[in-house]
Amino acid sequence: MTREEVVAAIAAGKSLAGVDLSGLDLSGATLYLTDLRYANLTGANLTGANLTSADLTGANLTGADLTGADLRGADLTLSETGL
Repeated sequence: MTREEVVAAIAAGKSLAGVDLSGLDLSGATLYLTDLRYANLTGANLTGANLTSADLTGANLTGADLTGADLRGADLTLSETGL
């Protein structure tokens, strides 16, 4: 998916569960309440992204840049961070 496709899917209220978003530049994106369960976010740029209350259960965040991202209320259960 491209950034534009992700933004459109979120605006339409669609789930991004299990979607491959690896390496995608989502810096500054509003991902509030987004269903990202088991999504592949490996190496994604999430700097300054709003992930408030997003469901990141089982998501792969290895190598993702979360600098300044808002993760308040986000569910990171079983997520892989590579830390």
